[in-house]
Amino acid sequence: MARVVVDVMLKPEILDPQGKAVEGALGRLGLAGVEGVRQGKTFTLDLDGAVDEARLAQIHELAGSLLSNPVIEDYVIREVSS
Repeated sequence: MARVVVDVMLKPEILDPQGKAVEGALGRLGLAGVEGVRQGKTFTLDLDGAVDEARLAQIHELAGSLLSNPVIEDYVIREVSS
């Protein structure tokens, strides 16, 4: 079995109100020195078999159309051991 993780984050130029709210809360809760927080989402795909280039290309296509909004989000795909 293979495991692929897709991390989706807002592009740096997009405002992140949820991240700002968490940043403020961290300060109020006593965690000093936090200079920024960005929120995102993670998708973990457990796949049967190995991940070859064709399968990885298919995951990239799905990540760019289904798992993320390419107008406001970037994504990173990484294969991890399960």
